[in-house]
Amino acid sequence: METINWDNLGFAYRKTATILRCTYKDGAWGEVESLTDDNIAISSFAGCLHYSIECFEGLKAFRGKDGKVRIFRPEENARRLQSSAASLFIPAPSEELFISMCRRLVKENIDYLPPYGHNASLYIRPTLIGSNPQLGVKSSNEVVLYMLCSPVGAYVGGTLQPCNAVIARNHDRAATYGTGRFKVGGNYAASLYALNIAHQQGYSAVLHLDPAEHRFIDEFNSSNFFGIKGNTYITPKSDSILPSITNKSLITVAEHLGMTVERRQVPVEEMDTFEEVGECGTAVVITPVSYIDDKTRLEDKDITKRYSFYSDTECGPKSLRLYRMITGIQYGEIEDPFGWCTFVEE
Repeated sequence: METINWDNLGFAYRKTATILRCTYKDGAWGEVESLTDDNIAISSFAGCLHYSIECFEGLKAFRGKDGKVRIFRPEENARRLQSSAASLFIPAPSEELFISMCRRLVKENIDYLPPYGHNASLYIRPTLIGSNPQLGVKSSNEVVLYMLCSPVGAYVGGTLQPCNAVIARNHDRAATYGTGRFKVGGNYAASLYALNIAHQQGYSAVLHLDPAEHRFIDEFNSSNFFGIKGNTYITPKSDSILPSITNKSLITVAEHLGMTVERRQVPVEEMDTFEEVGECGTAVVITPVSYIDDKTRLEDKDITKRYSFYSDTECGPKSLRLYRMITGIQYGEIEDPFGWCTFVEE
């Protein structure tokens, strides 16, 4: 095994010891296989390659302060994968199979689980793909569940390092009655054009609006949106938003800490009243946002409005409090009052 600098991981692919594979064929799931090769053999006619018959998840395992290994809320990821699979009309693993594969994957790759104290974790990527060869546009009747992992540090922007964003008024990541609420690969492909244009202009992220009227906030290109006003945590409600497990956890923590929570339509202009704004997701928990620019067209240079928030250099105090409770639970630094962690016996 290579020597790993745990303090300089970033969020990138790194070869680990094994990946897991489980195949659904002839109406049943087979045995779980352990593979040492990350490359897979698949029919060039597989539905995942032609019609995006694919969905995936993202969750993390942590080495705690007490030395124990925790996986954060895997049952929620199992349920969301089932929901995504149902939208594609393909089979999904049971909650029990999903969690047992997560545990096994962590055990087989325990040498790649970052030690406590490095603000790092083992990222787990379950991926469900339509695998049988086909030509017609139809749901796959054979699927393969791959369970992958890689040690990771902070995502783009760095943990608690504020980023900037731009509103994409003339680009949508999901249709009004489309697949936005499911974690399918096509949604991410649909976000890439706007994201690359934004990167060329010096922005870290893209904020998408509701695809029907472009009046209300939906979500960022790869994470949910939240804003804080006074003692209130506000996050958008929309059928085209992916139900983030991190956002769900932050809502619970906010209520636990005595904050008011509002999940509702959020007009763009309301950002003028927010003291703090952030992205939230598995990769980083919270990324504070320093400002968001609004334009008539994403490709334009002219900015019609800039919404500025807490700081260009620091995370806001309420976001920081929420972040510290979530990460404290994940790393075993504080009591887990919600029973969110699944332990892995070594």
